[in-house]
Amino acid sequence: MWGCLELPLFGILTDWNGAALDYPFGFSLAVDPTHLWFISAPQSAQQIHPHATNGKFMPELWKYDVAELFLGDPDSGNYLEFNLAANGAWWASKFSAIRRPAEFQPAFQNRVKTFADESSTITSVATLSIPLDFLAKEINFSKTTTINVTAIQGSPEQTFLSATKLAGDDPDFHQPSQFSKLENLPMDSIG
Repeated sequence: MWGCLELPLFGILTDWNGAALDYPFGFSLAVDPTHLWFISAPQSAQQIHPHATNGKFMPELWKYDVAELFLGDPDSGNYLEFNLAANGAWWASKFSAIRRPAEFQPAFQNRVKTFADESSTITSVATLSIPLDFLAKEINFSKTTTINVTAIQGSPEQTFLSATKLAGDDPDFHQPSQFSKLENLPMDSIG
């Protein structure tokens, strides 16, 4: 599965309040002709939900260490949240407004796939794969899509991280109007 892919690894270097992290939180995003790939590469030991299993859907992953991907449609206000644990367990939801789950949830479990490589004692790598046709249907995925990568680390004390600077003194990742625009990222194959 991993092969010889060379992807840029981005890092979140500070927490919600701007304090430097002891270890950066690494991640990458890639688009191929059929899928969006979200790769999480935390540089510190992870506290994973005790019932989380590789490749399985698991509610409440955010109560432990997790990487999160948010994708928004600025026209409709709909957005998707994906959580990915270091062992490949995952969770997702569609929101019709800020923190309001959509009445009808997509069939995430039929479309989302995850992979995990926990062989490294330094960095665990987990990947979430989402079909582009699924994203197009759910949030009109295109260069106008908004995006943010966030993470919760250091459980049980929890440190909150966001690739895009979000407003507020208290951590709140559900700010789709503040997400970065996908068109500003170097992903040439996005329609």
